[in-house]
Amino acid sequence: MDYIFDTHAHYDDEAFDSDREELIGSLKENGIGCVVNVGASISSCKTTLKLAQTHSFLYGALGVHPNETAELTESHMEWLKEALADEKIVAVGEIGLDYYWDQPEREVQKKWFVRQLALSKETKLPVIIHSRDAAKDTLDIMKAEHDGATGGVIHCFSYGVEMAREYLNMGYYLGIGGVLTFKNAKKLKEVVEYAPISRLVLETDCPYLAPVPNRGKRNSSLNLPYVVQAMAEIKNMEPEEIIRLTTENAKALYGL
Repeated sequence: MDYIFDTHAHYDDEAFDSDREELIGSLKENGIGCVVNVGASISSCKTTLKLAQTHSFLYGALGVHPNETAELTESHMEWLKEALADEKIVAVGEIGLDYYWDQPEREVQKKWFVRQLALSKETKLPVIIHSRDAAKDTLDIMKAEHDGATGGVIHCFSYGVEMAREYLNMGYYLGIGGVLTFKNAKKLKEVVEYAPISRLVLETDCPYLAPVPNRGKRNSSLNLPYVVQAMAEIKNMEPEEIIRLTTENAKALYGL
């Protein structure tokens, strides 16, 4: 039997403080075989590293989310570079641009985005890209500074088919999660229909973005079967086949 691979989770989040070990311990028996926990700040990179080192089927990605870049310094980059050498760390992320929250100012976000893309090339690790309400600037920087150099995934993909085509042409994967089950997710459904199954991976972004019927509640990898079902319907495929192929894709993405 094939297992589900959650390519993007935040199990170090305080939302899991009450039952973290219990929940992580229950994933395997519920068909979740692998999880990548993703750092978003220097402190969450440290907790991600610890989680990855203490659970065999859990891996980590280290990077600083655009909204957390205000206090960054070059010495943080040095620490990151060293930490990225850990054998359980499989990507640089999540990094990118976020103009929805628009903090700190855009030039600061861009500076550290470019700096962390350089880090991915130095360490030869794929990137996990966060882009919210910043379609053009993200794409321009990706083309100029990375262009598929080490591969990667556009996490929680939220743009239309045109933008999807640009990233697919550069060889990136698209991360698909609970939003696919939302009634108003017309654009994302079109993207999933358009993109080849060989470039799609499953993710939760938990504790955020739980799929219908649990929308608005705390998300976890246990909700991924709802996303699988939605993708299977759009792709006109069996759920088992979606699981098998997206897991293969995730392994290829992260070099596992």
